[in-house]
Amino acid sequence: MSISPKDVEHIARLARIELSPEETVKFEKELSGILQFIASLNTLDTSGVLPVRGGTLLTNKMRRDEIIDDNIEGKSAELMEAVPEKKEGWVKVKAIFE
Repeated sequence: MSISPKDVEHIARLARIELSPEETVKFEKELSGILQFIASLNTLDTSGVLPVRGGTLLTNKMRRDEIIDDNIEGKSAELMEAVPEKKEGWVKVKAIFE
C-alpha cells in the first residue's frame, strides 16, 4: 500500500502542520514504507504466540481516601503565601492565549 501526496497533505492538515513540497515527497515515501512494514507483519504466523498481558509485575499501592482538612474559610492569606506569583491579591498564572 502506498500513500499519495494528497493523502500526506490531508494528514498534515489534520495534524495542523504545514509541509513544503520537498517534505510532502519525503513523508510520502516514509509513510508508505511504514505501511508496507506493517503489511509484512500481518503476514506472520502468530498462532503459537501467547498474547502479552502487561509485561510487569508491579501492582498499585492503595491508601484510604481521607479528608484531611476541607475547611478553607479564613485561610486565604495562608493559601496566598503558598502561591509562587501573585498580582493585586490574585494568583498570577502564565497566559494561555496571546
